[in-house]
Amino acid sequence: MPYEPPTHRVERSLRATTSARLIAGVDEVGRGAWAGPVTVCAAITGLRRPPEGLTDSKLLSRPRRTELAGVLTGWVTAHGLGHAWPEEIDALGMTAALRLAAVRALEALPERPDAVILDGAHDYLGAPWQVRTVIKGDRSCVPVAAASVIAKVQRDELMGQLGQDHAQFDFAGNAGYPAPAHRAALRDLGPTSHHRLTWAYLDALPRWRHLKKPHPLASLPGPATGEPALEQAELF
Repeated sequence: MPYEPPTHRVERSLRATTSARLIAGVDEVGRGAWAGPVTVCAAITGLRRPPEGLTDSKLLSRPRRTELAGVLTGWVTAHGLGHAWPEEIDALGMTAALRLAAVRALEALPERPDAVILDGAHDYLGAPWQVRTVIKGDRSCVPVAAASVIAKVQRDELMGQLGQDHAQFDFAGNAGYPAPAHRAALRDLGPTSHHRLTWAYLDALPRWRHLKKPHPLASLPGPATGEPALEQAELF
């Protein structure tokens, strides 16, 4: 099924209603993985016509994503990457880790953007950044779609590198998500130094359950809002 190509509509709206001129699209990947960092890309594209086939990275095959990312890194005006590592995710919780990775990505840009288009409904970035959230922005907004593809390909490559000493986990193939080989290796070998140890998958591993760390928000009164509990809760 063909998808509508992304546009610069949100950027044009921001230019018309605010003083923003330099606008970055921001997207993340790795939020629901059991291992590896959460990775954020910030991309600035201007209002130029995007490369053919640009869309949400999840709608592209792996070979097409890789090919398109090679084009995009030369086409975008600028892009920056930021990671929050498993120990940071365990210490801070996912919402704060996302903000940390996003700030790192934005600060990696050669110039600070006036405004940020953030994929999704939740502004995990906050002040002092001027943020416009867009549901399915990775499909409808050019700079967010570009950030989506670059972030996914870069994180996949990183996971392949991290997995070189952990061949049974097949991080190169599953990028730290709960694929069959990953699940089997966890049962037999337990978590690696690249795993998130506050996550619910450890509840289903009696042999390794003692390694689970308390969630950083568990001691706070009331529900821990903003955390991707459903993504953490997939068990064996």
